[in-house]
Amino acid sequence: MSVRQGFLALLSHGPKHGYQLRAEFEARTGGTWPLNIGQAYTTLQRLERDGLVTAVRDDAPDAPERYVLTDPGRDEVESWWRSPVTRGAPARDELALKLALAVTTPGVDVGALVDAQRAETLRGLQDYTRLKRTGGRRAAEEAEPDGDLAWHLVLDSLIFAAQAEMQWLDHVEARLSRAAGRRGSAPPPPSGTSDWRPDRTPEARA
Repeated sequence: MSVRQGFLALLSHGPKHGYQLRAEFEARTGGTWPLNIGQAYTTLQRLERDGLVTAVRDDAPDAPERYVLTDPGRDEVESWWRSPVTRGAPARDELALKLALAVTTPGVDVGALVDAQRAETLRGLQDYTRLKRTGGRRAAEEAEPDGDLAWHLVLDSLIFAAQAEMQWLDHVEARLSRAAGRRGSAPPPPSGTSDWRPDRTPEARA
């Protein structure tokens, strides 16, 4: 999803000015995609240039300019809702590329890299599960009656991604151990594999 698509989706509910769109976009995405107001208005200007929104002014003096969808804008939103998110092109995942380079670069302690990443991913997982129980929900609810649901859906996605990354790091460590065994060198100690299980995460215990 892009900010452009998000704004069109929000405008399908009715006219909004730039500050409203910025606040609602951040609330609906669980606070994980912060926008500055300049980015919000740049996006709106491009949408207006492309004929997808038009600016309107209220009768009240000093009222902020609001934006409404045009017919082509409404068609684009409907097309976006109907179209699945494609997974054709592989994402440029920094961690996967970093490890791919590490295992082919002499002198890099790949085991230490995996351990450091596991600790960071676990920290993020704990932060996400803590957020589910605490902050952010009130702001989402104030922006939209279903804001609490939107907030949880975004956080659930982040939690599942972090859990999958933990499992993948365990897989990486096992592959490194097998590769070291084939070369006849001492395998790295399985420092993280036995310490983490999906059923021991804060989310599983909640």
